[in-house]
Amino acid sequence: MEEKNCPPDSVTYNELVAAYVRAGFLEEGAALIGTMTQKGIMPNAVTYTTVIDAYGKAGKEDKALGLLEQMKKSGCVPNVCTYNSILGMLGKKSRIEDMMKIISDMKSNGCTPNRVTWNTMLAMCGNRGMHKYVNRVFHEMKNCGFEPDRDTFNTLISAYGRCGSQINAGKMHDEMIKAGFSPCITTYNSFLNALARRGDWRAAESVILDMRNKGFKPNETTYSLMLHSYSKGGNIRGVERIAKEIYDGHIFPSWMLLRTLILANFKCRSLRGMERAFQEFLKNGYKPDLVLINSMLSIFARNKMYERAHEMLHFIRECGLQPDLVTYNSLMDMYARAGECWKAQEVLNGLVEGGGRPDLVSYNTVIKGFCRQGLMQEAMRTFTEMTNKGIRPCIVTYNTFIAGFSGRGFFQEVDEVISYMIQHNCRPNELTYNTVVDGYCKAKRYKDAMDFVSTIKEKDTTCSEQALQRLVYRVRENMES
Repeated sequence: MEEKNCPPDSVTYNELVAAYVRAGFLEEGAALIGTMTQKGIMPNAVTYTTVIDAYGKAGKEDKALGLLEQMKKSGCVPNVCTYNSILGMLGKKSRIEDMMKIISDMKSNGCTPNRVTWNTMLAMCGNRGMHKYVNRVFHEMKNCGFEPDRDTFNTLISAYGRCGSQINAGKMHDEMIKAGFSPCITTYNSFLNALARRGDWRAAESVILDMRNKGFKPNETTYSLMLHSYSKGGNIRGVERIAKEIYDGHIFPSWMLLRTLILANFKCRSLRGMERAFQEFLKNGYKPDLVLINSMLSIFARNKMYERAHEMLHFIRECGLQPDLVTYNSLMDMYARAGECWKAQEVLNGLVEGGGRPDLVSYNTVIKGFCRQGLMQEAMRTFTEMTNKGIRPCIVTYNTFIAGFSGRGFFQEVDEVISYMIQHNCRPNELTYNTVVDGYCKAKRYKDAMDFVSTIKEKDTTCSEQALQRLVYRVRENMES
């Protein structure tokens, strides 16, 4: 162009910048801003916003924010699209305070937030369960003179639902009706989302009934949310009803729906339901992700179906996936439950040697395996290894040791563990004391059990009188049985 005396202008450069970032050449696109300036062509809001948006989508939020500052220093005023790109980017990283600062910056620069701005803010806050920020953004929106439209109401219902606030989600639904907006399928699904998080399947069924009465047909998301409601509420019959509709061909067996069905059965501990759903998933030619295969491996392990569990381990690699921490933890749990504590230790060692990072669950599982076999020294060695790696034990860790020691009559060690717990700010719970009392009673040492209960207050001042009375009653029950 320049060779033919046709100098490019800002529109030309904007198209070139857009072409670069679409092709993934972000730095080259950003460099054109400098080229434009050198040639005396002022980059405009479109130029900067194109690169800022690309940085945001690439997860390079610091570069995007740096370019925003450069934009303002150059005298180019960001527009609402610029700010909306920044807000969307920050929202994905849960940088809510920074999002609020951007809103303030918009106002100080005379840029009025639009409906996209507010809906983005509400959605991001809701997605991350930040209830107080949803309220704050909603009030800010109304203070700026924006009245919610149907999309905003749907976003609010969804946001409150994700925060677990069924009451506020219900209020927004009522306000939406009062404002003259009719619910749509998105509205119903947003409300179902709130109910699913609470496992309130009865209320969810009422919503479905209302949907059908209003002429709406449940979609894939609707059925998935119902499965979540049933599984969270422990209603396996509800899960089975939807499964039957899928298998009978009344509901399309999409990847998402079958995946949700498998996980719903997993939450309900239904081995039969999981196996049937997984077979249906594979029959439809769908490729499982690691979460699904790990769930299958876990339920096989819990049901002592060790060959099937190992099949899942091989299947992970067949699918081109790599075992993750959940996979290894499931294998360790399988071996610990089977009494093969040394195999659980081997899995832990393999994880460490392969550069993996075991977590608290990993170590608790191996400790549990050793304690169940009475190998308390090995359990203590694993405990030391865990703490040396900076992993802090929890109540489950200590209760595992309590069960191991008390089950073998090592009550001096039990007292030492309880003292250690209290010194390290881990308060014993009712299970801790129940386990000790049961250990004494199993050994027919009822007087020692009563003496133990009478001295609890000396070590643990937080233990209530009601809890002590329950322990005394527990000893007496054992004496009489």
